[in-house]
Amino acid sequence: MANDPDQAGYLLAPAPGAARLTRRIAGRDQHGRAVEISVVEERPLTIWLNSREIVTAMTIGDYPEYLALGFLRNQGMLGSADEVTGVDYDAETDSVVVRTASRTDYEDKLARKTRTSGCAVGTVFGDMMEGLEGLKLPEAELRASWLYALAHKINTTPSLYLEAGAIHGTVLCRRDRPLVYMEDVGRHNAVDKVAGWMLSEGVAAADKILYTTGRLTSEMVIKTALMGIPVLASRSGFTAWGVEIARRVGLTLIGRMRGQRFICLAGEERLVRDVALREAGG
Repeated sequence: MANDPDQAGYLLAPAPGAARLTRRIAGRDQHGRAVEISVVEERPLTIWLNSREIVTAMTIGDYPEYLALGFLRNQGMLGSADEVTGVDYDAETDSVVVRTASRTDYEDKLARKTRTSGCAVGTVFGDMMEGLEGLKLPEAELRASWLYALAHKINTTPSLYLEAGAIHGTVLCRRDRPLVYMEDVGRHNAVDKVAGWMLSEGVAAADKILYTTGRLTSEMVIKTALMGIPVLASRSGFTAWGVEIARRVGLTLIGRMRGQRFICLAGEERLVRDVALREAGG
């Protein structure tokens, strides 16, 4: 996948001009005039864990290895003790096989599936709250100036959203710097790609911020908490259960980020209001 690592200081950034992610489709506008616009592609990706088919997800098709790794990790099918020995993508069959050194314990999870509120009809295996018992997220500092800087950088980054719309983005950040920006038709896929990249690269979570363009739902909060990231922010709004879970696990939850405005509904003890609104850039 083509990517410009220097784009706004990103390690991985969107590649809106990359082949296979969009196609040009002709139509007519409200005046009946002929138009041609970019439309996001959507294709199936089947994820396997060793010899077992797990799920087929609808995705834009970039970073399939990261998506598979992150999905399995966020579903609890890959534990911290599991040794990944290979991640193989087959473009002809649109499938990824994740292999581990020994058999994993995931059969029970396949027997229990919970439909979620995701735009792409996400699926969570097993108990949604599993793994949160006794979870203590790391102490971390969050500055309002970082939020303003991140929102400005992310919202002005060339992306598939700006090119074609109909897509969600998730960005892994550290302080005021966005590091990895993933997009997909479902926000859950975008988060899983970030998780897969972190797992593949051995990146620590304790000093990171996760920014999403989507709603702050229970599943988004749970995924972020299980990834060990202490701060989740969005330009969108909250669900009550998402807020309740964030407060229970000690996650800082920031939503409705618009210009110099935001709302914090959980974990305010991390937040440092270090800049007056009239001084904030972006």
